Amino acid sequence: MTGSADIVGVPDRLLAGLGVPADEERLYRALLTRPRATIAELAAATGWDAARVRRRVRALERRGMLTRIAGRPVRFNPAPPDATVEVLALQRRGELERARLSAAALGDAFRSAAQRHVNSGDSGPALRLVSGSEQLAHQVARVQRSARRELLIVDRPPYAVPYEPAPAAVRRRTIHDRRIADVRSDRREESRALVEAPLNLVIADRRIAVVALDGSGDALVVRPSTLLDGLVALHALLWERAAPPHPEEGSPLDGLSHEDERLLALSASGLTDQAIARRLGVAQRTVERRMRRIMDMLGARTRFQAGLQAARRGVLSPERTGPGTCRRR
Repeated sequence: MTGSADIVGVPDRLLAGLGVPADEERLYRALLTRPRATIAELAAATGWDAARVRRRVRALERRGMLTRIAGRPVRFNPAPPDATVEVLALQRRGELERARLSAAALGDAFRSAAQRHVNSGDSGPALRLVSGSEQLAHQVARVQRSARRELLIVDRPPYAVPYEPAPAAVRRRTIHDRRIADVRSDRREESRALVEAPLNLVIADRRIAVVALDGSGDALVVRPSTLLDGLVALHALLWERAAPPHPEEGSPLDGLSHEDERLLALSASGLTDQAIARRLGVAQRTVERRMRRIMDMLGARTRFQAGLQAARRGVLSPERTGPGTCRRR
């Protein structure tokens, strides 16, 4: 909007380079042409409503670009333009200097972090592509051997993770795919199994990971990043859903709680998820999530299969389900 608020011969955005927004500069220009103006007069000069003028007046006060004149109504005087520009320029130089100091500190932190990665053998970008089965196997073996505290592994066909012995101090948690007939482990390894493991993954000490992308042998090497945090969280979620790799037929599963057993029995009785949720006093989504986990533990693809597996292993026997369980009559 152009009009009486503009000063002839002066560029429209003289103060933009000093960090003054367009609205604030427009109000300041209006005040320069009408010192001692009230809110109402400034609103008429700019075409704004009174609330908008008050907000911009407060902003100009904080910048030291105007002063209040006591009285009723309150009036405002502009600070002299030459002094205003000098003060704003000094403020901007101060901001630039602080930015330079911050950049220098960030640079020092970056160089220190880079040096630590070099010393630990983990230098490199957050993501790196590895191509070819031979390179993938080499990288997976290297990452496993580098572990000092913990290895988190998900192993599925057709490219199962080559087993590498780790130092005794390393805690090894492996999630196997049930399609792998020969589950390799040693006495130091904690292992569980899923009906279908979703990917091949190795994470060492939560600082570096290798993720196979597909059957071609391509993989990503992932270093500290939000992606690596997500992979660690994924392993924890899969571990919670997984079951012991070879549950003995005819024996109960230690991973099933009494609540899980009751849920299985209610499902086997023919009740819907909604009815089961009401019976247990939980949300229907909770019932669905728990049933999915139970099916994974039992190696079942359907609820019918889960019921058969549970019955074969004694999970649905009366002494384990306890009183109050609904059964089909």
